[in-house]
Amino acid sequence: MSLSLSNVTLTYPDGDADRVTAVDDLSLAVRPGQVIALTGPSGCGKSSALAVAGTLIRPDSGDVEIDGVDVGELASRDAARIRRDKIGFVFQNDNLLPDLSVLEQLLLTAHLRGERPARHRDEAMGLLADVGLSGSEHKLPHQLSGGMRQRVNIARALMGPRRVLLIDEPTSALDQARGRAIVDLIVRLSKVRDLAALLVTHDLQSLDGGVDGVVHMLDGRLVDEDPAA
Repeated sequence: MSLSLSNVTLTYPDGDADRVTAVDDLSLAVRPGQVIALTGPSGCGKSSALAVAGTLIRPDSGDVEIDGVDVGELASRDAARIRRDKIGFVFQNDNLLPDLSVLEQLLLTAHLRGERPARHRDEAMGLLADVGLSGSEHKLPHQLSGGMRQRVNIARALMGPRRVLLIDEPTSALDQARGRAIVDLIVRLSKVRDLAALLVTHDLQSLDGGVDGVVHMLDGRLVDEDPAA
């Protein structure tokens, strides 16, 4: 498994003495080349589960394994390296830097890994072609539509030796047709690149049967039926 969560529980402080449970004994595994959608109503714990899977938050208990490594046993610096090198994040907001071109957004990831960006130009150009943005590499974010910015977001998440792709509500700012196109793109590239992808969404219509599985959350736990149905 490229991504495995086993009996993960995460709580947050709630007042002076109490704690609220955001993720409750969650077990979930995603194989390479597989795209699993995690759905549920607002506040059910989807984004918290994604943050734990991405090593952004350390859970109270349970195990998180990324590409064969138990990240719960790692020091903070080593966990950050796994996060930087192995995990691609597609956030709800594209978080593009306004003064960088489309190509520079992608090459920045190589710089953050301590590598020479120029050596990764071909990789970046290939990814832009994969997401349908050939010819847009010199444009700035304000020159792009919402769908195009999200495609840059996806391409940036795929730069480097990724093994896991974590996606948080990628269709929230898009209409239904563009949202479905974005999910289809995520599914296709995840399979081509043999990535384990976990997609958090409340937009079941955008899935359109393209993912490998749909799991539902309610009050921090997995449930058998869609809680929004």
